[in-house]
Amino acid sequence: MARRYDCTDPTDRGTGLREAASAVRRRELVVLPTDTVYGIGADAFSTEAVGDLLEAKGRGRSMPSPVLVGSPNTLHGLVTDFSESAWELVDAFWPGALTLVARHQPSLTWDLGETRGTVAVRMPLHPVALELLTEFGPMAVSSANLSGHPAPQDCDAAQEMLGDSVSVYLDGGRTPDPEPSSIVDVTGPAPLLLRAGALSAEELRKVAPNLEVGS
Repeated sequence: MARRYDCTDPTDRGTGLREAASAVRRRELVVLPTDTVYGIGADAFSTEAVGDLLEAKGRGRSMPSPVLVGSPNTLHGLVTDFSESAWELVDAFWPGALTLVARHQPSLTWDLGETRGTVAVRMPLHPVALELLTEFGPMAVSSANLSGHPAPQDCDAAQEMLGDSVSVYLDGGRTPDPEPSSIVDVTGPAPLLLRAGALSAEELRKVAPNLEVGS
């Protein structure tokens, strides 16, 4: 039976965060609010948990899960060949609605799906998400919806779709922004905008003037 915690209540929030971190350590799934939409999360370094996440969403390995982090410093252990332009984007837009696709450290023993040596990583601007990520560490987090359905902005919608496939639901109220994060690939010579979401190409070019836009 899934447990749900009201994170607008300080006592329930503290209990919920502890329970969520414990669940992730047991390789179970949790739902958490972010600054864009609700996400379904798992231990990024557990192949079993990430597989359960993809199965819960009805999603194949060809669409690997992004990773959320609680601090930009975490990137040092996760990515390699990270350009100066990429760091400038981090400095300007993290925490926030910017996902960066970078080459991951070859030594990492994780399986997020068919990533071809890359990882999509983001630091969300939401206190509940940041507390959980600080407590646990990097998590594989994808939007908390069944594949093909709209990404949820509230916990009710997430729970209606995912039910008891998730152990802990952290209810932080309605998320502030329905727009998904913008995705920028920083593996090449110039940053490449793969998806314009909450951040437009114009906003991103204020920091990365050489930003290219994918077709």
